[in-house]
Amino acid sequence: MKTWLITGCSTGLGKQLAEAVAARGDRLVATARSADSLRELGERYPDTVRRLALDVTRPGDAARAVALAQSAFGGLDVLVNNAGFGFIGAIEEAEPAEYRRVFEANVFGLIETTRAALPALRASAGARIVNLSSGAGIAGSAGSGYYNATKFAVEGLSEALAQELRPLGPKVIIVEPGPFRTEFLGRSMAAAARRIDAYAETGAARRHYRETNDGRQAGDPARAVAVMLLAIDAENPPLHLPLGPAAHRIAQNKLASFRADIDAWRDVSIATDFDA
Repeated sequence: MKTWLITGCSTGLGKQLAEAVAARGDRLVATARSADSLRELGERYPDTVRRLALDVTRPGDAARAVALAQSAFGGLDVLVNNAGFGFIGAIEEAEPAEYRRVFEANVFGLIETTRAALPALRASAGARIVNLSSGAGIAGSAGSGYYNATKFAVEGLSEALAQELRPLGPKVIIVEPGPFRTEFLGRSMAAAARRIDAYAETGAARRHYRETNDGRQAGDPARAVAVMLLAIDAENPPLHLPLGPAAHRIAQNKLASFRADIDAWRDVSIATDFDA
């Protein structure tokens, strides 16, 4: 039986994962910005679920969640950094007050939650840190640059953390979902207020995608969660876990493009050392 702390449990993959974790009998500290949104889950599993209001951007909230896991269940085995939101807008369109909020939640909130949990996780044999990235964390796309930047940050941080924890035991998993039928394109997506006509054929395509695909995504969240649980339970989990065919296509295209650039410019770009 594992003890979990999951952020962002009120909607989306976080909600699906919290439900699955509770249903299989594990212990869970389920968190969301409003604990009332988790009331029904807590009432169904009163012995194994504790709910807590946690805003990852609010100082002290993460530490209180870790303390609750320790006081209620004696420790912490799995941290899932799921809280965050998306953002649409060309780079020039967005204002600092808009895009800084995305970094506060998706990057700095994840960092502070992880830092608060690491002492407890290092004390747990077989601990896991699961960071929700995205296909947008693998390759950038017009109209999603700020969201891409936050998820690229999650990827780099997670890869470094995995190396730091390698001799200590805990394993890191970066989950990179493609489109799944959740509320992500609805309530979990913000957009730049300003629109610039010059980006009508590039950045604006992301706005159109949101308007025409919300609630129609091909991915089944229950199946995504089943794969996540397999990876978390595995003795040797993957560091990178693209979820769904779209995420795999993004990864394959990125690798092919990266390889083409490396190969085409190899002889010129490596000739940069001092002569022996």
